[in-house]
Amino acid sequence: MTPTATYRLQLRSDFPFSAAEEAVPYLAALGVSHLHLSPVLEAVPGSQHGYDVVDHARVRAELGGEEGLRALSRTAHAHGLGLILDIVPNHMAVPAPESLNQPLWEVLREGPGSPYARWFDIDWEAAGGKILLPVLAHRIGDELEGLTVDGETLRYYDHVFPLREGTARLPLPELLDAQWYRLTWWRLARTELNYRRFFTISELIGVRVEDPEVFAASHAKILQLMEDGVVEGLRIDHPDGLADPEAYLRRLGAAAGGRWTVVEKILTGGERLPAEWPVAGTTGYDALYRIDGLFTDPDGVGELTAHYRDFAGPSGDRGGYWEATVRRSAYKVLTHELAAETRYLVRTAERICAADPALRDFAPWALRTAVRELLVRVPVYRPYVTAGGPCPESAEAAVPVEAVRQVKAAFAVPEEAAVVDLVRDLALGRLGGGPDRAAFCARFAQTASALRAKSVEDTAFYRYTPLLSANEVGGDPGAPSSAPADFHAFCARLARDWPATGTVLSTHDTKRSADVRARIAVLSECPQRWARLLAGLASVPVPAPDAHLAWTAWQTALGFGEPDGERLTAALLKSVREAGLHTSWTEQDAVYEQAVADFVAAGPAGPPFETVAKFARDLGPYVRANMLGAALLHLTMPGVPDLYQGTEREFCALVDPDNRRPVDFTPPAAGEEGLSAEKYAVTVAALGLRRERPDVFGESGTYTPLTAVGPAAGHCVAFCRSGEAVTAVTRLSLRLAEAGGWRDTELVLPEGVWGDVLAPGRGYSGAVRVADLFAERPVSLLTQERA
Repeated sequence: MTPTATYRLQLRSDFPFSAAEEAVPYLAALGVSHLHLSPVLEAVPGSQHGYDVVDHARVRAELGGEEGLRALSRTAHAHGLGLILDIVPNHMAVPAPESLNQPLWEVLREGPGSPYARWFDIDWEAAGGKILLPVLAHRIGDELEGLTVDGETLRYYDHVFPLREGTARLPLPELLDAQWYRLTWWRLARTELNYRRFFTISELIGVRVEDPEVFAASHAKILQLMEDGVVEGLRIDHPDGLADPEAYLRRLGAAAGGRWTVVEKILTGGERLPAEWPVAGTTGYDALYRIDGLFTDPDGVGELTAHYRDFAGPSGDRGGYWEATVRRSAYKVLTHELAAETRYLVRTAERICAADPALRDFAPWALRTAVRELLVRVPVYRPYVTAGGPCPESAEAAVPVEAVRQVKAAFAVPEEAAVVDLVRDLALGRLGGGPDRAAFCARFAQTASALRAKSVEDTAFYRYTPLLSANEVGGDPGAPSSAPADFHAFCARLARDWPATGTVLSTHDTKRSADVRARIAVLSECPQRWARLLAGLASVPVPAPDAHLAWTAWQTALGFGEPDGERLTAALLKSVREAGLHTSWTEQDAVYEQAVADFVAAGPAGPPFETVAKFARDLGPYVRANMLGAALLHLTMPGVPDLYQGTEREFCALVDPDNRRPVDFTPPAAGEEGLSAEKYAVTVAALGLRRERPDVFGESGTYTPLTAVGPAAGHCVAFCRSGEAVTAVTRLSLRLAEAGGWRDTELVLPEGVWGDVLAPGRGYSGAVRVADLFAERPVSLLTQERA
């Protein structure tokens, strides 16, 4: 069954299945068709998210176990709701104690001969036949006193490791050398690690779900829950980390009976989801980008960027210019955080060359250069290709010919530049199959996806900050605006090719919730006013440690809307650590970070915030138009809208873990007014219409753009769904007000009489003055009565 709308719940020990059960009546009344649950399989104790799975065979005890999940399902079904599960096929946790992950425990004890060795992506040759475990706080010579033998186990604080058979009585130095693992200082992970991980997180080890036995074992519980009717659909976390996403999705689709499935896939620029993938679509970051872009003024962004460069003074490739910042960030991530992954690719390429007489004269340094330089130039998350298989145009575009030309130009000797063609051919699987060729092809793609995520989303997004609302997952800060024609073309394509895809505005991974972004986006319509505001805030008692931080902090405060020092400080510390310009997660500068905290307390969370609050109040009507407009577009455009918990009302949250805080599942009080109550009313009306008329918005529904005419036509975005529902919203409302308002602008409605769902009793037909349509609110949802 395809959902009409889903509602994401973040499960955790203080919000278990029983608490979700209590929210079911409220969520059913809201109008969604399915509850979308964060991962439910057994995870690291105390996990706040569930993506650190330790046991695929059990439902998480902290949430109420399998009986709790089944009870939630029964209650949901009784109220007409189904369940969608978020599943994590790419990785498992490396927990403490390590015995929590039983497959990994067996591998640590028995080494490559263990039947579980096939579960994990481990390069046994890279560390002398051992798994490198970067768990020590300092070099091992300084930690020997913290290592103790307890029976058949080795203990290091919370960590417990199995001992290889027959080694328990050895002296400690010999015992350590005799194991299938090597305990090391955590800092060695980025250069010496020999297992695939999730991005740069060594506590998450890559799982080889491409192996049929591993797939079967790691999916048995999920498939049982689907077979029993407990679960009706799936969200697939990070498919780009898999060796062969398409093959995995085909195996999953066959096992799950083709149930509704969406993938967390970031589409960059004009990239399309592979048509061959047997899924309903993506989780919806592509929709988020297009919706946000409508409420971002392209002219104002340029002016705001100029003010940003004058105020913050970033150098060109450290926040001054987008593309240059992305490229430098990629080099930083590849040569530091992903150095071990690069070494794996180079070692594999060396073996390939050594085994083929025709390739033996490609020098290791040249292979290393070609691998690194091509990876930083992959413009999307990864190519989708297997060694020896067909190479579609989309894969070719992922490692573009222009990138090859640029990399070749860096070689002083033209003959040596031929190595670039070799590495590209290996990456695209053109040189045939075989274990090493297959391994290189898959790992190049996997590394490219990790590099893209870490260099763009987790580095460049925090370095290049003219307009923070543009720096969102799936977004493009270098081209943050979307014209109405582009939005309509995107929606038409969804309706034609992916009508059941997911769409989102806020998720557990968004860096700022939709309502925070809606506030910040107004700055693109008033860049000069923002520059004047910042000039007036220059005399804060405790100055910011640098101008870039000040710009970012004040924008964050404006969007967040509250002088909450704890939440603002946590978000801004994460921002400066991710940016890595003055401090980082692994090389923290305590003095700088204290200066950030002191500035936040004295400025954005102190008395000067009232100046920002007044500025925000002045922008209130335009923020309202952005919030309600984005919400209504999301709920009525093609696709299946996913509401993140709490976002049916005004929801201001910053980057995780702030956005995963518990929310209140109660409707507004009778007679309650304000933006939050208004957003709730719009949400309930749109969801109710989707539930009442699933054929209008579902897979067979049509999408027809409606174009306003008149002096302010560009400020109205409207479309008709299946001839029965019309959505109309206001965009760039501040610019609209400055230009004199709607004046004689009209919107020609499809034939018939149309009633406003948001304002019962009002009817329209033919050419309608937009000023009348938006007399009460900046959005309108119209329906035509069925015969």
